[in-house]
Amino acid sequence: MTQPLNTLFSLSPPPFLNVSLSYSPPLPQCPPSPLPTLLPHRCTIDDRVTRVAWLNRSTILYAGNDKWSIDPRVIILVNTPTQYSIMIQNVDVYDEGPYTCSVQTDNHPKTSRVHLIVQGRRSIMKEPKSNPEAMGVPPQIMNISSDITVNEGSSVTLLCLAIGRPEPTVTWRHLSVKEGQGFVSEDEYLEISDIKRDQSGEYECSALNDVAAPDVRKVKITVNYPPYISKAKNTGVSVGQKGILSCEASAVPMAEFQWFKEDTRLATGLGGVRIENKGHISTLTFFNVSEKDYGNYTCVATNKLGNTNASITLYGPGAVIDGVNSASRALACLWLSGTLFAHFLIKF
Repeated sequence: MTQPLNTLFSLSPPPFLNVSLSYSPPLPQCPPSPLPTLLPHRCTIDDRVTRVAWLNRSTILYAGNDKWSIDPRVIILVNTPTQYSIMIQNVDVYDEGPYTCSVQTDNHPKTSRVHLIVQGRRSIMKEPKSNPEAMGVPPQIMNISSDITVNEGSSVTLLCLAIGRPEPTVTWRHLSVKEGQGFVSEDEYLEISDIKRDQSGEYECSALNDVAAPDVRKVKITVNYPPYISKAKNTGVSVGQKGILSCEASAVPMAEFQWFKEDTRLATGLGGVRIENKGHISTLTFFNVSEKDYGNYTCVATNKLGNTNASITLYGPGAVIDGVNSASRALACLWLSGTLFAHFLIKF
């Protein structure tokens, strides 16, 4: 039977920081164990170190003598001026991955990272020997951020922690964009600074290690922003006809609308008008336009982040809008179009 083995790969540490992992195999008279019972992680330091911590991936296990991990198998062994050691009891394949000893010295943080590979009997994997997955563990996302709502301009951090053997690659992708443009990052953490409204939507975390199909989970980011009116058009209508003023506003949360004529707030049923709000559009309808209905109206869009407004004019035939009556405006447009066309012919 193959001897169980735990292998540790270490990056080149600074002179005052040495990280090691050791395991003493079971005594000969004891039945062979598929995985080690105790696994110490030792971090050798010197008197220049002022603060120490052990991390697994991005999760703090211990900071000094303070335990941050909720796993009862993780305990502290030694915390002296020369050594900082923790121990993992009853090691299993899900403990595989990177471990980091982080120290603070002269206000300069230093880290040294090691990688734990756990090997044991194939029966532990509960896979037949003929199955190529028997030597690996499929990726599994163990911890992922919940859906979140933030205001525009905020900073957002999403977390996606996955386990597996080999250690899976974690990728974040923004789904609410055009195909091929959604790649965001290849990291457990996704950080977005000064988030914009077009960065809202679904973000997909994918964990892949080529042992099995990737494990995929999604997180939704909702970005709140104040209203802005994207469409508000003056309308001309004759007396006795039906007239409609329309106001369109984009906002999250959805905007609430109000209509005013001068300083008077309008309401459905008053003065023969109807106000109707559907989604991001509000309409003000006049069923039988009279002379007194002509004039400037103000559409106000409001949500909890702010408000905005636009002035819209209801006018009759021949009315003067911005100093030009409607007939003159049409003639001016025709004259301008003809002038530009003549200029184009002369130039070419």
